Amino acid sequence: ALKLILKEYVAPTQANLILFFLGPIVTLIFALLGYAVIPYGPGLALGDMELGILFMLAVSSLATYGILLAGWSANSKYAFLGSLRSTAQLISYELVLSSVLLIIIMITNSLNLNINVQFQKIIWLGIPLFVILIIFFIGAVA
Repeated sequence: ALKLILKEYVAPTQANLILFFLGPIVTLIFALLGYAVIPYGPGLALGDMELGILFMLAVSSLATYGILLAGWSANSKYAFLGSLRSTAQLISYELVLSSVLLIIIMITNSLNLNINVQFQKIIWLGIPLFVILIIFFIGAVA
């Protein structure tokens, strides 16, 4: 999204210019907002939320609206179909990542990311849940 914001501004002639420019900005804001609850060290999180994982999932799901907005505001059926396809792919990847996070939540019994990090001081969950780690990696890279 940052690349689209910093590039030369080129828009289709029939596009709604405000919404067309707003689409990548909305995507970037929601994508970066999820980093606010990630603990970077002991007490080093911007927002220590009790429902941090749920917040991350909700905010990452909202980022797809920016893609849909950019395709719709171009007033072109092909751009809109492309944004629908991209949105459908993002939703399917989010389902995989949400399922993996649900397994982690059931093991740690917490939606708080700080508690999940503290839980892994004993043993890193990537070792006993290696298959789940591979599934998460494939879903995150795709």
